[in-house]
Amino acid sequence: MALGRRKSERQETLWVARSEVCQGPGHPFYVRLNAIFADAEFDAWVEKRCERFYAKKRGRPSIPPGVYFRMLMIGYFEGLDSERGIAWRCADSLTLREFLGYELTDKTPEHSTLSVIRNRVDVETHEEVFGWILERLDERGLIKGKTIGVDATTLEANAALRSLVRRDTDQGYREFLEALAKESGIETPTRQDLARLDRKRKGKGSNGDWYNPHDPDAKITKMKDGRTHLAHKAEHAVDMETGATVAVTVQPANRGDTHSVGETLAETTENLDEMGHEAEEFVADKGYHSRRVVELLRQAGLRTYIAEPQRGRQRWNGQTQEQQAVYANRRRIRGERGKRLQRSRGEVLERPFAHCYETGAMRRTHLRGHEKIRKRLLIHVAASNLSLLMRTVCGIGKPKTLQDLPGSLWAVLASLWGHIRAAQRRYLLEKWIDSDQLSGPRAAAA
Repeated sequence: MALGRRKSERQETLWVARSEVCQGPGHPFYVRLNAIFADAEFDAWVEKRCERFYAKKRGRPSIPPGVYFRMLMIGYFEGLDSERGIAWRCADSLTLREFLGYELTDKTPEHSTLSVIRNRVDVETHEEVFGWILERLDERGLIKGKTIGVDATTLEANAALRSLVRRDTDQGYREFLEALAKESGIETPTRQDLARLDRKRKGKGSNGDWYNPHDPDAKITKMKDGRTHLAHKAEHAVDMETGATVAVTVQPANRGDTHSVGETLAETTENLDEMGHEAEEFVADKGYHSRRVVELLRQAGLRTYIAEPQRGRQRWNGQTQEQQAVYANRRRIRGERGKRLQRSRGEVLERPFAHCYETGAMRRTHLRGHEKIRKRLLIHVAASNLSLLMRTVCGIGKPKTLQDLPGSLWAVLASLWGHIRAAQRRYLLEKWIDSDQLSGPRAAAA
């Protein structure tokens, strides 16, 4: 076989027959996912829901809503954080072109088109798409709805601390420090003087005094890795029996867990009611424990399994109902079921966070404002639920999982060979012990 050499100049052909165009091999994951959408008539359903956002006769036709929602799901499946990256990947991949329904000669949507459609379609429609996917999971028995676990995480905002301004005077951060330095007697403060002055100042990161004009919804908070940054709070409600996320909300990052849980539970109750389920148990970590929360959950008919922090001896003057609710929660978490639920909480609740925000690349948001972030996050988490459905259909939850299939098969074979060797070893030892016993005192007596 001779060495092939790349030509420096190439003359483009005027036309190419369709039968000669190279077709991608496709991907079994996306083929099966499109089959699920086709069986449930997803495209016709979502087009009917989005019809009111478009003119009937005027203007050029936009991309189908089904393509828009599929592209946002691709962001989760392929681990792409920005819509610009999603648009580039869809234009470059033959498999994703086939998944979206575009031929090789068709132009795929640009990232600006995604932004226009996102601003046009309201949050309620995105919530309906999230609920539609939950119904598909319910048809497969992946929604039980009895035991609900709630947890939250922080998402880094698309805004910088250096852009903060005062709420009362609209002064920038540097201008504010220079004014403080001049008041303290430093006429021409240097950068080192400003840093020294800022280091000694107390309460310098107050959300009540500062905000970012580019993203007013972003709040100053401490991230999981210890950094202080502008961020948002995403809170999930997860079915503890199946791992499906039944509700997701976006709230201010400085809002405590005991105050944010009410909005998430209201969303959870609404979604479960539409599927004919009713929650009976509530599981959470100690950040959600308070007298008011435990009592309100008891009034809502939920048995709580909330980890209780060490607060020492408490006083219950005039709070008999709260005392009984806290003591009942304490008895439950000390029981066998409570311990089992608390152990599984770290696995079942943390897994969607890892899939959505680490491998799903949504730890840092590229959008600003809770409404826009919630639209993107609803479809992102819906894709995570679809991955749970796909694992029951074809055994994999993401398309890239098949890349590690040889390694997985080798691990299974190695484990099987280890069990065979262990069984063989036990058989030889038992045979050796029996032979020693026959040749010992019993053989002499015989």
